[in-house]
Amino acid sequence: MEYIGTKLEEKISIKKLYTIHYFEYSKNYVFTGEAHNFWEMMFVDKGEVIVTAKDKTYKLKTGEMIFHEPNEFHNISSNGDVAPNIAIVSFECGSKAMKFFKDKVINLSSFEKQILSNILREARKAFSSALNDTYLVQIKKRQIAPFGACQLIKINLESLLINLIRRGESEELQEKIETQLLIKKSAKDLTEQIINFLEENLYNRIDFNDICNYTHRSGTTIKQIFKANKNMGVIDYYNDLKINEAKRLIRETSLNFTQIASKLSFTSVHYFSKNFKIKTGMTPSQYNNSIL
Repeated sequence: MEYIGTKLEEKISIKKLYTIHYFEYSKNYVFTGEAHNFWEMMFVDKGEVIVTAKDKTYKLKTGEMIFHEPNEFHNISSNGDVAPNIAIVSFECGSKAMKFFKDKVINLSSFEKQILSNILREARKAFSSALNDTYLVQIKKRQIAPFGACQLIKINLESLLINLIRRGESEELQEKIETQLLIKKSAKDLTEQIINFLEENLYNRIDFNDICNYTHRSGTTIKQIFKANKNMGVIDYYNDLKINEAKRLIRETSLNFTQIASKLSFTSVHYFSKNFKIKTGMTPSQYNNSIL
């Protein structure tokens, strides 16, 4: 038997690591800002910070992470009240999937925080550079480091990004589902509102404009929603209600056809008879004769 290997695709691939930092800022810390041609993610481990990216300002609290895409100018400052702790990782990644993180602020789960903690722990083992060196331009590898420490940083970083994307896509899907359910519920409620209005006006004469005015919805919206829920037009449904009521009146009362037509607000007995035959396939007289 000849086995054939399956190539494993990489949706997220980290090519280079530029910096790994863990800062304990003062309450009045201010960084005027920078831009660079690689990705950066910043996590608030404690406290709160104010971040400006492009033309937006964010107040990040404990547990939140922000991403800066390549060449995006950004700065950071403390809020003047609380001294924050910040973790920063910057890296090169050309994967198309990274577009997910553009302008993103994400609240990390406990599992994702643990992955970030693994990255920082392995960084301390792999590199001799201090994690709180603000002026660091290149991290230095230790001459003696645990086996695979750098690779574990790469694996954990890729794992963190993949988990964030998965969770984000799952949340987006859930939001879409919830939105669709709300739309369906709203459509059902509107349909029931229209039907109640039609039933209340069974002995009156109303037109489509009356329904629009009653529901405060556009004609297009009413037509689309009612058709989707009842598989027929509103006025057609209204006429069905009237003819069904006419059949009941024929069976249960001694009213003649002219009186029934008038009671149901048809313009004439002729028009009533015409509609009756269209809906039932027989004239009012034929229907009356068919009753046992």
